[in-house]
Amino acid sequence: MVLMMKMTSRRIGGFPDNPSSFVGRRRAVDEVKRLLSRGRLVTLTGPGGVGKSRLASRLAQDLRRAFPDGVWLVKLAELSDESLVARAVASSLRLHDRTARTPEDVLADHLADKQLLLVLDNCEHLRDACARIVATLLEAAPKLHVLATSREPLMISGEQIWTVPPLSVPTDNALAQDTAHEYEALKLFEDRASAVSPEFTLGPDNMQTVARLCRRLDGLPLAIELAAVLMQALSVEQILVRLKNQYRLLAEGSRVGLPRHQTLRATMEWSFSLCTQQERALWPRLSIFPGEFDIEAAQRVCADDELSPDEVFMGVVGLVEKSILNREQHGFTSRYRLLATIRDFGLERLSDGSLATLRRKHRDYYLDLVEQADANWFGSHQLQWFSHLQLDQPNLWAALDYCLTEPGEARAGLRMAGALWFYWVAFGSPQEGRDWLEQALALDSQPSQERTKALWVNGYLAIRQGYTDAALNMLNECSRLARDLDDPAALAHAAQLSGHAELVSNNLTRAVPLLEQALSQERALGKPSTHLATALFRLALARSLTGNADRGLSLCEECETLCRAHGERWSRSWMLWILTVIRWTQGDLQRMTAHLRECLGIERPLNDPLNIALCIEALAWVEARNGNGERAAELLGASYKLWRPLGEYLLGFHHYIGWHDQCEERARRAIGDKAFEAAYQRGAGRTVDEIVEYALNEKTAAAPSSQAESKAGVPALLTPREREVAQLVTKGLSNKEIAACLLVSRRTAECHVEHILMKLGFTSRARIAAWFKEQQRT
Repeated sequence: MVLMMKMTSRRIGGFPDNPSSFVGRRRAVDEVKRLLSRGRLVTLTGPGGVGKSRLASRLAQDLRRAFPDGVWLVKLAELSDESLVARAVASSLRLHDRTARTPEDVLADHLADKQLLLVLDNCEHLRDACARIVATLLEAAPKLHVLATSREPLMISGEQIWTVPPLSVPTDNALAQDTAHEYEALKLFEDRASAVSPEFTLGPDNMQTVARLCRRLDGLPLAIELAAVLMQALSVEQILVRLKNQYRLLAEGSRVGLPRHQTLRATMEWSFSLCTQQERALWPRLSIFPGEFDIEAAQRVCADDELSPDEVFMGVVGLVEKSILNREQHGFTSRYRLLATIRDFGLERLSDGSLATLRRKHRDYYLDLVEQADANWFGSHQLQWFSHLQLDQPNLWAALDYCLTEPGEARAGLRMAGALWFYWVAFGSPQEGRDWLEQALALDSQPSQERTKALWVNGYLAIRQGYTDAALNMLNECSRLARDLDDPAALAHAAQLSGHAELVSNNLTRAVPLLEQALSQERALGKPSTHLATALFRLALARSLTGNADRGLSLCEECETLCRAHGERWSRSWMLWILTVIRWTQGDLQRMTAHLRECLGIERPLNDPLNIALCIEALAWVEARNGNGERAAELLGASYKLWRPLGEYLLGFHHYIGWHDQCEERARRAIGDKAFEAAYQRGAGRTVDEIVEYALNEKTAAAPSSQAESKAGVPALLTPREREVAQLVTKGLSNKEIAACLLVSRRTAECHVEHILMKLGFTSRARIAAWFKEQQRT
């Protein structure tokens, strides 16, 4: 045997000198280094163009001194024969064996005593062969470490998976000059654009446009680099305008590298070619979802005679493994999302007929979903329904858009917009709801129960914004139409909302009889509902303001009993606000404060901005009455901040405004105008969470140190995936059940549990559960 090998200590072998600088990824580099220090195999996964190979190259450069026998790159992208993987590894290590031994044996023998990092780049199309050789070498060489890049994991024992995320981008247009360079995507664009157009710099005149461009490109480094090249001929604005078809625009690409890595389209085509036939059929269909979706939605919308629900499920699993689909965990529910670039590629592959069919099925699914939510708002699952619809908002808007743009579908649009009434009233944007409702009402003006519902919902939202005259016009039309159609529910709701509009318009003499009539009508409908609860507490407020506090308290008690019996939280929080007003009129500040604190406790997860703003306002009244002028001023400033996006301050209700003016006068008199203004500005500068914490006398100052301790302490040892697994262990799930929940192999789940035990120094799953519960408590 003659074995020839030339290896220089602590050298880096096979890595090209990158002609462009490495931008960003500091956290990624640190995290992967940490994983390599704790395990011997780390696989970088992610979609094409996300920068797996570049990150691996940077890590190799950084780690070369940690491995006395070198860091060596094995390029697999151009290899097509699985039988040649071991030979490719040997060739990269510059091993030349002239015996009859297999390449696997040669490698195992050579690496047995080496402390070396092997980087396997582009494993996805040779995954099985890569998994076999890596498993063999790790067993034979106890000091060997492997860093692999692949669009799907190798799925072998001991593998730690790190999904390379897109570069960070601003999430909205609120981008300040001093924060622009904090975003990796923007820094990369500036670096690459200035290379081809030296006069380009990121500044106030272009940073918002660059941010929009980088968001449109999903923060994918490949797409950003290809777009930056266009700065030779186009401005940022021109690139953004022309980006409607990004595959065509970014078709030129780089002149170096593999053809499939030169353009965005080629990268997508390469990913598509690696999919199974089932996955290739599913990818375009999933592109119909503009936002996140769950497995039920995927099966209902994408399954047909050619692709069964089970095949859709397995296709989703496969596309997650290949990094085509991003998986997001929300509690115990997995949801999935296609990056915009990947989604656009899928949409291109749909025929006009397939696209039309999928859009209709997508609309039907989400129409059914919101009608289920409408039927189940009143009850203990209220918050879960809200969370579900909030996550599905892009899909809901796409379904509504279909209704309002497809001929003959406007009636369905009225149904859908009306069914979302509680979402818009309690948690969403009233103006957003009104925009959809008014479009649908304009498109379908024929008498129908769908129209009566849309009218009272639109009126409700208008009241929330302070437009009571417009609301009363809509509610009067709703009442006339409901009588013609014999729709008692719409009649009851219109009467109640008309009374509500008169109440906040300071017309108590008209409000009281309307609300009495509405309560009788709501009771006559014969079923417990949010509408019955709201009729009770609205009449309670009207009666107490006309001097009948006892009747008001009695109605609130009835509302409390109704809500508790059905686990309803939103209506109960508003009933507590009404109790607050009654106690204020009675001068009972102690019970008033207790009601406000309980109301805010309920509203924290519900997050109805109107009720939160009213509670903060009322707490200011209490503080001013108790002589705490500085605290009252801060709460008034916070209340004003909360009210700014909500419409007319305090709904224009003269009782509330009068009490507000008295509060401000007392506070100013107690501490002086200058101190008042300073405290007011402090309150206005708080975030919503800080406002609620301050109102409840919680110590916001302790938060930074707690966060710092979390970052430096034991919780930070676990990756996000390991924390998910720890949570599932705490719930009592077995490794098999954890694997099913996370859509990973059982062995992968076992590895995660083993890593958690090792990191925390525990020997049993029970200790993990006890630790996790303690973390939640603290």
